[in-house]
Parts: sequence; C-alpha cells; structure tokens
Amino acid sequence: MQRAKDTFYIAMRDRIASLNPARTVLVRGVLRPGVLVEENELAVEYPPANAFRLRWTALSVNPGAAMPLMKMRCEIHYSTAGNPGNGGMDRGRLITVMDAELAAAVNEAPQNAAKKDYAIPSGPEAPQTNIFWSDVAFEPLQLNGEQLERVATVDVYSYQEAGER
Repeated sequence: MQRAKDTFYIAMRDRIASLNPARTVLVRGVLRPGVLVEENELAVEYPPANAFRLRWTALSVNPGAAMPLMKMRCEIHYSTAGNPGNGGMDRGRLITVMDAELAAAVNEAPQNAAKKDYAIPSGPEAPQTNIFWSDVAFEPLQLNGEQLERVATVDVYSYQEAGER
C-alpha cells in the first residue's frame, strides 16, 4: 500500500512541477515542488497555501484474485488567498489556475505509473505492477476567511504484491 501511495505522490509531484515550475512550497527551509503528503509532514495549524496537499482517506481491498486489488481514496486539498500585491482580489483566478493544473496532472494520459519502492536507500526498486487512477472529482469551492479552498478526490488502484504491506 505504501508503495502505491508513494508512487502516486511522485507522479503528481513531477507532473505539477512540469506544468508549473513556479508552484513551489517552502518546507523546513527547503524549497520543493508544491505537492505535499500530509502524513509525511509535521503537523501544522495552518497548512501552506498555493500548494497541493495529498491526504489518504478510504481504503478497500478486493481479495478475490491472485493479487488483491486495493482501492485508496486520495483527497487533494488546496487553497489560496490571492496575491498580496493585488489585495487578494485575484484569488478566484488563482484557484482556477490550480484547478486546471490539478485536472491536467491527474487526467493526463497515461493515468498509470510503474509502482516502485521508494524506501530502498539505493533508489527505487524495479516495478512489478502498475498503479492506476480515476479522473479527478472536484468538490464545491469553500470560503474560509480570506482563503478560497477546494478538495478534489482521486481513486488510486494497485495490486498488492507478495510481501507488500
């Protein structure tokens, strides 16, 4: 399961970075592409704006095959207050840009990637199976103070290989 989550994160991180290299986030003094996995970061009271935050929620397993098929729900949270130089009055335009970036990254063919084990110190292990995912589904836009916020969901599928947890 962890391999599938890591592989999806890397695919989204790389796709967003290629679509908009300027979408970055500063985390503990390091400038990174603007995609984070919440469970892999320190808990913060105010999550970074103008970045995509992946949160893994639901999990189901179909054990009826030689390799069980796992379905994981990924919520992608993001927000913006607009640019300070514009008094935040461009926040609607900026959230629309983020919507378009996310749709392009998730829905771009192919909607799959070779599943890799990124926990190996020598580098990602050779793949045995792929992960694949659904189109993105956008929830209604929410207003939270000066922030516009949205949650989008993607279902990620992966076959559970022997020895994988």
